[in-house]
Amino acid sequence: MEIAARDGSVSFCVQLQPRASRDAIEGEHAGALKIRLTAPPVDDRANEALVRLLAERLNVPLAAVRIVGGDKSRRKRVIVAGVRPEQVLALLSAAKRSAKTAKD
Repeated sequence: MEIAARDGSVSFCVQLQPRASRDAIEGEHAGALKIRLTAPPVDDRANEALVRLLAERLNVPLAAVRIVGGDKSRRKRVIVAGVRPEQVLALLSAAKRSAKTAKD
């Protein structure tokens, strides 16, 4: 997964699956962070849910998370201010750990 750090912010791609059964970060898919959201892709509700989920998991304010590309697409580019690349990679590690424990 490509994560670019610049001026105290990180940017990375997200692959969304709206209308899922639960909100979750599932791991990596095609070079992007795969995220499932219960919100439908209508009236920007999925985008708002994405911003809320990332802000919560990265422990930053909502204003620190911005969608800068792919507003109407399932694949989006996101910039998060005030985090380091290691924090985003930790989201991936946590998703892998939870997937492993679910299999056991």
